[in-house]
Amino acid sequence: MRRAASFAVAAGATRAVYEGLRRLPRDARWTRANHAGREVGLYAGPAVVLGAAAGSGSAPVAFAVLAAGACGAYDDVRGDHRRGFRAHLAALRDGEVTSGAVKLLGIGAASLVAGALLKERPVDKVLAGIVVAGSAHLVNLVDVRPGRAGLAVLVLAAPGLLRGSPAAAPMGAVAAVLADDLGESTML
Repeated sequence: MRRAASFAVAAGATRAVYEGLRRLPRDARWTRANHAGREVGLYAGPAVVLGAAAGSGSAPVAFAVLAAGACGAYDDVRGDHRRGFRAHLAALRDGEVTSGAVKLLGIGAASLVAGALLKERPVDKVLAGIVVAGSAHLVNLVDVRPGRAGLAVLVLAAPGLLRGSPAAAPMGAVAAVLADDLGESTML
């Protein structure tokens, strides 16, 4: 899929899903208090996941996006008061599987599978998985204020456009809801 088409499909699908989800009755599992204490919906996250998968034009990329999105949605719905890798890994060491650990390990595993499907040489497979997982976790770490996750996606994905990578899909998906995230009406 060409980059412009990928961007457009992802943006259009994201916006359509987001608007559809916003029309549903509010569900406490899909709302959170943002940094300012305002109640916002979490519908942008699933919308971005579905939009990016639709615009990817690649089964391995769509798989990685959907798997990571499922882990993120599980963490959002299940929730856990602990924050950070250290807290979730400490809980695992003590025999407790937190929603954050599911997200951390699930995204890592999905990224490695996607890398294995996308690349030819074994070292490239591993490196691709590490880059995908690292990028996803970096976006999650900066997602502490409105717009930061979306802007991080745009910055991290932009260089990929020069190489013809599947970067256009996540950029289109995020662009479709960035104004809503910056306006504090949703949270990624």
